[in-house]
Amino acid sequence: MSSSPAPDDLVGAFQIEGEPVRGRVARLGPAIDEILRGHAYPEAVANLLGEACALAALVGSNLKFSGRLIVEARGDGPVRYVVADYDTSGGLRGYCRFDAEEVAAAGGGFVRPGAKSLLGDGLFMMTVDQGQDMDRYQGVTDIQGETLALCAEQYFAQSEQTPTRIRLAVAQADDAWRAGGFLIQSVAEDDARGSTTEAWARTQAFFETLGEDELTDTELSSERLLFRLFHEDGVRVFGSQPLRAFCRCSQDRIETVLKSFDADERAEMVEPDGNIHVTCEYCSRVYAVAPEALAAA
Repeated sequence: MSSSPAPDDLVGAFQIEGEPVRGRVARLGPAIDEILRGHAYPEAVANLLGEACALAALVGSNLKFSGRLIVEARGDGPVRYVVADYDTSGGLRGYCRFDAEEVAAAGGGFVRPGAKSLLGDGLFMMTVDQGQDMDRYQGVTDIQGETLALCAEQYFAQSEQTPTRIRLAVAQADDAWRAGGFLIQSVAEDDARGSTTEAWARTQAFFETLGEDELTDTELSSERLLFRLFHEDGVRVFGSQPLRAFCRCSQDRIETVLKSFDADERAEMVEPDGNIHVTCEYCSRVYAVAPEALAAA
């Protein structure tokens, strides 16, 4: 009798019983497949964007207010720009800008060159957006390592001084994209808790046994994965939040952007069918806007 597929498109928090270590685990199925299939990405680029989306879900799900967490990296390599945008309702979107020929050359015989090979020298950023009435907070670090997980670990060490380990994975199963992410963090020491060094070292030893294939296994739920890793100590799971592919583009937003151009500039955008066509970089939806709809601008 075959096992039932594990639930997908969820992110949840957990705490190691009796230990000053907390974490989150994310698994993405149809949501990441929709995001990646919106573009004809080479496999290496799709892998990079899948990592970014899983990372955005892991970090963004810890926000205690309504807002957005934006993960992005910009460099001088074959991939100029990768961004993943998570909002606290569970919506995810992402996009990569790249040079296809340079990406192919960067592979050097490998199917999936890593973050440093693809992005080159540049910056990794995480931005917290609490809405129009609040200032954005942004942390920045250099792109380091061949995965975005290593970039993020460096970010937490540098920007928040929080010991953090992260593993990200992207794969294809039954011709569909999947992604997963796992994050652990050491809780800060205090007088009551005492030293957390030993507990952190112990948890990291379990973390090192985590395989990327486990993060994308269609039959391995987050709960079973946590039990595999931490059954000796026990682990408390604090529920989960659903994730979905969601883009904020709309006809109104597109028209608002077009109204920022003057009439002569808009006239040059009109195509043979008499409309202005705009393609959303995130979801690839094409909007047709009649020039007369902008006439009042």
